Amino acid sequence: MPWMNEGRVDLGDVDREAAQVLERREAGAEVVERDADSLVVQLGEHHPYRSDSIVRPERMLRRTRRSWYFVAVIALLGVACSSGSDPATPTAGSTATTVRGSPATSGQPNTALAALATLAVKGRAPKTGYDREEFGPSWSDVDHNGCDTRNDILNRDLTARTWRAGTHGCVVLTGTLAEPYIGRTVVFEKSHAIDVQIDHVVALSDAWQKGAQLLTAAQRLAFANDPLNLLAVDGRTNEAKGDGDAATWLPPNKPFRCAYVARQIAVKARYVLWTTAAEHAAMARVLATCPDQSLPTGTEAP
Repeated sequence: MPWMNEGRVDLGDVDREAAQVLERREAGAEVVERDADSLVVQLGEHHPYRSDSIVRPERMLRRTRRSWYFVAVIALLGVACSSGSDPATPTAGSTATTVRGSPATSGQPNTALAALATLAVKGRAPKTGYDREEFGPSWSDVDHNGCDTRNDILNRDLTARTWRAGTHGCVVLTGTLAEPYIGRTVVFEKSHAIDVQIDHVVALSDAWQKGAQLLTAAQRLAFANDPLNLLAVDGRTNEAKGDGDAATWLPPNKPFRCAYVARQIAVKARYVLWTTAAEHAAMARVLATCPDQSLPTGTEAP
């Protein structure tokens, strides 16, 4: 270098070289200010300016060019990534899963777990205005088959039935129930009809507080008489349930809980009713043991 002389430094040459470095930087040369400053600092710190203590300008320029090369590569990669799709934003062909109110994940299509993920999660509305009559007359013949809903469900759920004469196989006098809530066989006799009751799986009061008050009168009548929402069950157990939801009551017969929760979900999905966070979580816990549990249709016996 012009400013090197047998291991010594000519201060005049150093000044000229430093000036040239600054001129090249100002003219657009790829030299960063910290490298030019480094030259000055090292010259000042290592008097009497031995050659082995100085960062030579050509070496400094080579290092700077390499540094800018890698910076440019990284910058280009960053631009390429930012111009692509945001992985957090669904795009065409992608699948986004929304789970409301709980960490439960969606199951396969047409399963109770998948349907649970579609139910809204809200707080319980006030019970103000609730009355059984808001759901129409008890056990109406909504399907106009000549038989009331109570006897329709007894005919569906009981076996070994006998009927009152002249009712065309409608009014059940006796029968046998494979009771789902307690898991035992119960004998039905009309003279002790209270022993076998028809349960609204989603209780009318509970439904009222979770969206049913927004339904029309005709929709509430359909809800109260929908076979999907009705089961013949042990009377005492039904009374113990009251208007509880899945967060406060589940059948004592544990093997039936998956089917029970699936039926509640199917009813709420059909009538666009919501769940509370606690209820949603309770349903998810039950279905975690049976993720492939299917949704019932209401036409089959439990």
